[in-house]
Amino acid sequence: MEPITGDALRGHLDTMVLAALEAEPAHGFEILRRLTAAGSGALRLKEGSLYPALYRMEDAGLIASAWEDESAPRRGPRRRVYRLTVRGGKRLAAGRVEWRQFVHVVGTILGAPA
Repeated sequence: MEPITGDALRGHLDTMVLAALEAEPAHGFEILRRLTAAGSGALRLKEGSLYPALYRMEDAGLIASAWEDESAPRRGPRRRVYRLTVRGGKRLAAGRVEWRQFVHVVGTILGAPA
C-alpha cells in the first residue's frame, strides 16, 4: 500500500484527529501514534501538520487542552493533553456522515463496489 500523505489528507485531518481523541484524551505524540496504528502504517502524518491542526481545532472549540498533571508518571517534560469537546463530538459525527457520502459518490463514479 502506498503511503498516504499531503494532499490526500487535506480536508480529512481534523475528523481523523477527533476520532483519535474519541476514546480518551491524549498528547500530540500519542495522537500521531494512534493515527499511525489505525492506518496500519500507511498514514504518514508529520508533527508539522498535526500541531497547527490541534491549535486551529482548539480555537474552534472542537477540542480542549490542559497541561498534564505534574504528579503523572512520565519521562521528559510535561505535555499538553487534548480532549474532545461536546462540539468536537458533534463535528466528528457530522464528519463521519460526510465521509460515507463522499466514499459512496466517488465509489459510484469510479465503479467501485460500495
